[in-house]
Amino acid sequence: MKTIIADAAWDGRRLTRFLQKALPAAPAGQIARFLRLGRIKVDGKRGREDTVLAAGQRVDLYVEDAWFEPPERVDPFYGKIKPKLTVVYEDENLLVLDKRPGLVCHPDESEKVHTLLTYAQAYLYQKGEWKPGGFAPALCNRIDRFTGGIVMVAKTPQALHDMDAKIRNHEVEKYYLCIVHGRMPHSEGTLRHYLLKGPKKVTALRAPQPGAQEAVTYYRVVDEREGLTLCECLLGTGRTHQIRAQFAATGHPLLGDNQYGSAELARRYGRLSGQALYAYRLIFRFETDAGCLAPLNGRLLQVADVPFVRTYFPDVVIP
Repeated sequence: MKTIIADAAWDGRRLTRFLQKALPAAPAGQIARFLRLGRIKVDGKRGREDTVLAAGQRVDLYVEDAWFEPPERVDPFYGKIKPKLTVVYEDENLLVLDKRPGLVCHPDESEKVHTLLTYAQAYLYQKGEWKPGGFAPALCNRIDRFTGGIVMVAKTPQALHDMDAKIRNHEVEKYYLCIVHGRMPHSEGTLRHYLLKGPKKVTALRAPQPGAQEAVTYYRVVDEREGLTLCECLLGTGRTHQIRAQFAATGHPLLGDNQYGSAELARRYGRLSGQALYAYRLIFRFETDAGCLAPLNGRLLQVADVPFVRTYFPDVVIP
């Protein structure tokens, strides 16, 4: 409850106008409701819409504090975006999203609005958890445009710092599902190459070479059918296009990957929007102090659905 004494400026003016000034967050309909419920008193008597004030009268307002605060101006950019997000996990430090294939992670010269990061920032802005001007929520990891799956967004600078350290120390296990052409020679194994980055793609080499970075991927076969193999992959390193380039180098390019595989080969199995690759699971295994991320230690986060598995391996239950 709050009490306001009407000064000389309100002498002879209607109570409703006074309330519009006193309760800037309340629309006209809400003010009418307060009056109807008897939550506005003038000198101890119930206020009405036709009440006229006199200087010195006491107005008692039995309303929540939030109605006295002026409404915040809506940001013209983040306030109007309609975030299209699938939330896998969220707490006060971290937002974990399931990115759909085709959506870019970061704004660039070609796209600034329809990106995962922009949607995440708009989502947090509209929830009242973030305002432009200070630290901006940032991606802790990213995946290719036409790869789907888990991307982590730090809500605070400390969360970004802590997660970056955990990823660098290999304390976050990243699992992918992919479909490759052909039959793998073993039911499980390790792909080890040296990736040399080019203008548009990377080249997977068997031996070290100046400028090439070692790439390690552990895989196991989940199922096989009709010339395709469904594999689960665990990243040993996190290089650009790692899984795509390594499987292609072994003669088993990913289904739908026209960059590292064959468009003609992919067309035999129908049209796929992008490569059959999905970052489907994270496991947090912290061995050192995790700071604000400590509650995540031991947690497993997984997406609810991988569309290409449902299409090409309908009988497989995602492990």
